[in-house]
This record gives sequence, structure tokens and C-alpha cells, in this order.
Amino acid sequence: MFASRQPLIPDVDFECCCVDRQTERQAVPKMKVMCVWAVLLLLGPWPAPAYRTPFDQGPLESEQKGPGRTEPRGRPTDRYPRDEAPAGGPRSSRECRRCCDPQEDPPSGYAGQSYPQFQPPPPEYKVVPQINITILKGEKGDHGERGHFGKSGKGGLTGPQGPAGYKGSKGGVGLPGEACKSHYAAFSVGRKKGLHSGDYYQTLVFDTELVNLYGHFNMFTGKFYCYVPGVYYFSLNVHTWNQKETYVHVMHNEREAVVLYAQPSDRSVMQSQSLMLALETHDQVWVRLFKGERENAVFSDDFDTYITFNGHLIKHKNDL
Repeated sequence: MFASRQPLIPDVDFECCCVDRQTERQAVPKMKVMCVWAVLLLLGPWPAPAYRTPFDQGPLESEQKGPGRTEPRGRPTDRYPRDEAPAGGPRSSRECRRCCDPQEDPPSGYAGQSYPQFQPPPPEYKVVPQINITILKGEKGDHGERGHFGKSGKGGLTGPQGPAGYKGSKGGVGLPGEACKSHYAAFSVGRKKGLHSGDYYQTLVFDTELVNLYGHFNMFTGKFYCYVPGVYYFSLNVHTWNQKETYVHVMHNEREAVVLYAQPSDRSVMQSQSLMLALETHDQVWVRLFKGERENAVFSDDFDTYITFNGHLIKHKNDL
């Protein structure tokens, strides 16, 4: 696209009035005068403003000022923006420019030139300070005091039973133990002489020793002394006297454990009593005849043994 000169027609107000035929004759001389002025303006030496492309560099020839050049008279400078046209001087060479569309190729004379392209503003970056923590880390402090123990929490629910573990390997043979200790205690004694009650209690003393293992039954005192604690079994057998009462006790230490009793009768009979006692070491078991408030006696003779007293250990205390 090249610059072309076109005549600049000044703005003229043409009045178009609708008049009646009488006033039309008076307006004809005025129209003629206006037409003459229009022809003079067209034929006058008015330079046409040059069209500038976006590729033009520098001022036009008409804008170059020299010794013999003057600014054309009556140039309408109010056509350009006032902020771009300096007061009393030529307008800038970069005004009235447009950029070509992206699909439009520039003219051949301006193909080699580079032109500024629109670029978006650069993004704003914020400066984030970075601190090396290892520089600010101080030395390790001393170990503080131990705090108080907190309150114990509530006990949880019992969990499900876990799976059975694998069977372990067989262990080694243990050390041989001590020999098994057997504990025994037993006695069996008898009496061949009868006994009558007196004014006091009498201990029934035996004169015949049938069995006395380890000598735990004392034949002189008539008492069994416990040296092996455990559970014992005792039995007492007597023969009653005619027309007399039989009243004896089996004593545990100083306590009456059981009684053997028979009422007076015309016949003499055998009576028996048995019991089990848990004895401790040094306990005593013996037979006592009741005192003579009434006629009380046990029968026996020198030929046969009618009175017997027996006892033996059933189970040791440590085996209970």
C-alpha cells in the first residue's frame, strides 16, 4: 500500500431548505456563489495528507522542514490526537499506524525488517527466604527430670485365645531325684487284767505288746506318741463285766475324742470303738477309764487277752 494524495475538502455546511416557489427564486443567486467557492477550493494548491503504513520509518517529504519549506497553510492538525502532535512542531512519525493481521504478509520492501511483537507481562515472583536450620540448631541440653506417672488406664477386654503354638523339642534328662522315703507308724497292744474304777480318772495301761513299730507306743505310760505327722486310724476293743457299767474314752491329748459305753447287764459282751485322727508331731493318744461315781469296770483274766488298742498311719502329712 502506497501513500496517495487526496484533496482535503473543508467542512462546508450546506443548507437544504424546503421553501415555496416564491422564496426559491431568491435562493438561486446564493447557490451560485457557493458553487463558485467550491470549485475554487478544489482547484486550489491544497496538499493532500499522506497515508502512512506501519512500515514507514521517518517523516514524509512534506513534513521535512528546510530552508525553503514552510508548513502548508490551513493544515488541519486537529485531525490527529493532541497528545501525539507536539505544539508548534510536526507530528510523530509513529502515529496513525496499524499492525498487519497475522494472515497478512507485509509488503516486499518491508519483509526483512523485524517489528516488536506483543508479549504478555512477566509473572510476578515472590522472594521466599530460606534458612539453614542446621546453623540455628544449638547444642543438646541436659537431660530433664522425669515426670510424674500418669493415671492407669482402664483394663481392656480379654482378647480371643490365640492359636496353639508349635510343639517344642524334647527336653534333656533331668538330675536324679532323692530316694523315695516311706513313712510308717503302727502299734497293737493288749491287757490281760481287769480294771475297776476309783475316785479319779485312770489311764488304761497295757501289759501285752503285739506290734510296736519304732517304739512309738510307750508301754509304761500307756500312751501313743506321734513322731510321723499324718492321718491315723485307731480302734479299741473291751469286754464288759456282769452287772457293771463300762464307760471309757479315747483321748487326743487332753481332749475326749470318742466314748465307749455299755449299760449294766446280766451278760458280759465285747464292745468296740474306732476312729481316725489327724495328728501332728508330739501329739498323744491314749485310753482313760471314767471315775467311780457309779460302779465302772472292764473285764479280763490272766489267760486270755480281752482288751486291745490298735493304731497305724494311713497317709503322711506331706502327701495330703
